[in-house]
Parts: sequence; structure tokens; C-alpha cells
Amino acid sequence: MPQLVEITSFHEPVPPEGQSPYLPGAGPLQGVEIAEWNDKWAGQFQFLATQIRNGLGWRALAIEHVGSTSVQELPAKPIIDIDLVVADPNEEQLYVPSLEKVGFHLVVREPWWYGHRVLRHSNPACNLHVFGYDSPELIKHRIFRDWLRAHPNERRVYAEAKRIAAAQATAADEHTMQYNARKESVIKEIYHRAFTAMGLVKN
Repeated sequence: MPQLVEITSFHEPVPPEGQSPYLPGAGPLQGVEIAEWNDKWAGQFQFLATQIRNGLGWRALAIEHVGSTSVQELPAKPIIDIDLVVADPNEEQLYVPSLEKVGFHLVVREPWWYGHRVLRHSNPACNLHVFGYDSPELIKHRIFRDWLRAHPNERRVYAEAKRIAAAQATAADEHTMQYNARKESVIKEIYHRAFTAMGLVKN
């Protein structure tokens, strides 16, 4: 199981020398569109989750709707973020071919970061994050989602940060990873308040 320090800290290791997380021909998405909350996102998640479950059966240990589209009333990029838990993300042959059959394609491979993989789906748009059951990122994502769901003021703070970051990223012709970096400090502040309220860190 993840250690407490792994859950409450923020460390994404750089790729080993000469390696890229992106597969050939893939890269961060260009353009940042922030849409107002849309209740169709919940239905899109359910559709995708059913596709994943049908493709993987019991190999899908957990399927969670995370990210901004999982938080009602929060504006978001209209891309469904899903966390998929499998026994070992490095054993791609056990899940990637089945997911490809239902419209996903592998774009990111990060064995140095909890075995993280990302597969994309185009209609509806989705980023499917694959982790092993022991990844602290899974716990982090649920904490952030549930904290925002329960605290309207935090949603407003995050929504404003997203809009500002999107405007700045668009003006600078940046991609989505650069947009994410622009709002990172606000995300960490929200996490700290959540961690403190939950007793995971001391104020």
C-alpha cells in the first residue's frame, strides 16, 4: 500500500535519459478549451466504463471517474478522465489489446512512475489513466475530487484558476501540459487544505 508521504507529496520523476513518456507520434494535446459544466459528462463516463468493463472483465480492478468532469458545477476541458486499476500496468498485453478493440489507443508509457499508462479515446473524448493497485495517485485523485464535490468555495477557487490558466495558455499557444503547470500552485493549495482537514498533514 502507498505510504502516507507518497500520498501527501508531489513528485513526478523525470524520464530516464533518452526516454520519453510519449509513444512515437503522440504528444500533449494542443489547445485548451474550458467548457461550462455539462451533465452529459456523467453519462459519457458510464458509457466508457461499460466499454472498459466489457473489454477487460475482472482484470479491471477499479474504474473511477476523476478530474474536473467528475465534479458537478465545475468547468472543465470536455475530456473525461478515468482511473483504471489493473494488477500490473507493465503487463500491457493483458489489457491494451482489449481496450484497443473498444476504441482506445496507447499514448503514454511511464514504467518509472507507478507503471502509469495513458490511453486516449476520441468519441467521447477520454484520457484513461492506468495504474497498479498500490499507486498513491489513485488516492490523491479521489481526495481531490471528493473535496471539490463537498466544498463550493473550493470549486470557485479552482474554476477561476482554470479559466485564467486557459486564457494565458491560449494566448501563448501552449499545450495542455503547460496549461496544467499554470494552475499547479492552486491545485497544491487545495490539496493542502484537504490533507489538513483529513488529518493527513499538520497545518
